[in-house]
Amino acid sequence: MRWENLSPDSEHSRADTALFGADAVTTRTFDTSWARENSRVWRADGAQGGTWYVKVHQNERFHGREVRGLRTWAPALGAAAPRLVAADETLRAVVITAVPGRPLHGVVLGPEQAKAVFQRIGALARRIHQSCPARPAPAGSGPAIAKADRHLAAARAHLQLGDEEFVRALVAQADHLEPLEWVETHGDFQLRNILYDPDAPAAPGAAEAGPFLAVIDLERSEPGPAVRDLVRLSDAWADRPDLFGAFRTGYGRALTAAEEARLVTDAALDSVSGIAYGAAHGDPELVERGRRTLARLRAEHRAALSPTRDAR
Repeated sequence: MRWENLSPDSEHSRADTALFGADAVTTRTFDTSWARENSRVWRADGAQGGTWYVKVHQNERFHGREVRGLRTWAPALGAAAPRLVAADETLRAVVITAVPGRPLHGVVLGPEQAKAVFQRIGALARRIHQSCPARPAPAGSGPAIAKADRHLAAARAHLQLGDEEFVRALVAQADHLEPLEWVETHGDFQLRNILYDPDAPAAPGAAEAGPFLAVIDLERSEPGPAVRDLVRLSDAWADRPDLFGAFRTGYGRALTAAEEARLVTDAALDSVSGIAYGAAHGDPELVERGRRTLARLRAEHRAALSPTRDAR
């Protein structure tokens, strides 16, 4: 494939030549990267029709996880996930098919529309988590508390008074959390990685009717507890219990007490990690979401830490 609007030695020109060969049909390409460092994604529109995306991962781990997810659980979603066309380990690049819709982040929905969409999100999460049989958690696979000190140090300048004490109190309790079985997870299940097309029917194979949704960006996909996919999504239903109820309806079950406890700890640790990463890589949305989540968690769970470990 040859890129019309890029220099021959550009990064994704090299990636495309390696993946498709120099004699493939000419295409036009457009940079569709996120507005942050290390995001490298381009849309390729074929001269004879068809659209693909070329993505160059920032490291081998992200590349390996995305390729694995696209080869294992993503096919079970059918049209609700991209299909892997080609991959190159040396370039850390993939070519995937396009899926319809636009990211849900920033989309304004009416109350009933929003509930229908969140019910479909719950159904989509269920399909991911049930794509392979659940299995016992490996030993030592609890919350990622080992990185807490490093992330707290990196995020400290952006934390509110009492945030660090709150997180450390949760970390102190983490050893007592019940292990959760592992399933396949998306790993970055949030509104900007969920595409919405109100004009398309539900994806073929979906058990429920409703708006079309699809997932993208599988570079953090790996096995883990199911609540891993609720950590970042939970910000979307903060102060909207009706949306959480709609999600549960689509998901098909309520969370267990052990899952609820794990979700609080994982959400707090993810928030600190996100603040540290967002501040270092120019992603202010990530910083704001982390601060907002910590404030919500502290308001909801302060009583559980009182009187001896209250992070006020």
